Amino acid sequence: MASMMQEFTKGLWKELPPFRLVLGLCPVLAVTSSANNGLGMGLAVIFVLALSNVIISLVRNIIPKKVRIACFIAIAASLVVSVEMLMQAFSYPLYQQLGIFVPLIVVNCIILGRAEAFAAKNPPLLSLADGLGMGIGFTLSLTFLGGIRELLGVGTLFGVSMFWPDFKPFAFMVQAPGAFVCLGLILAGMNFLTMWQAKRKGQTVDPILDAGCKGCAACRKLDEIASQRKLEKLQPAKG
Repeated sequence: MASMMQEFTKGLWKELPPFRLVLGLCPVLAVTSSANNGLGMGLAVIFVLALSNVIISLVRNIIPKKVRIACFIAIAASLVVSVEMLMQAFSYPLYQQLGIFVPLIVVNCIILGRAEAFAAKNPPLLSLADGLGMGIGFTLSLTFLGGIRELLGVGTLFGVSMFWPDFKPFAFMVQAPGAFVCLGLILAGMNFLTMWQAKRKGQTVDPILDAGCKGCAACRKLDEIASQRKLEKLQPAKG
């Protein structure tokens, strides 16, 4: 139970996909002109990520290693088609807003990354916890970024006016450059917070390694394996 909780919570802060692992930035930058768009895309990713993790975990032992990536994509594509049909049926205006980025969930690096790094190596329950945690973290990130851009760029939040009638919105924030500026400020803020927390605990932290891909458990495990193999090569042969 503790392990499941750990796998779930890591995606909410420690390995937050867009802001800590810096993954899935295409939809992060493209669809976050409003909080509603960010929330909608995030919910679609949760559905695909959680179910693909479980399915891949269940069939991981029967998928040939040489074609595993193709199988992962086929599984994700089947789920994305289901998401598209559900969105067209129940939330067509949102589907039109998200456009091409809904089918592009198939090749989202978060989906394939979690499938390869986690689901293909762990049992279904842990894979479900990992998928839900990463998906919820991704959704919160998109909604937060979309909320900031919508609030400053339009003066509304989820379509509700938040300022006085003569408020002049900063239209730059809902344009493409505004997405990069907001993302950069959030990344800088998280790096600052990481270093501040480390200093309080008397620790040292490299903001580049801690906030980037090398900060995730999968990369650290690969580094440990590589270091162990180097040590084994350096040791003299017995006999």
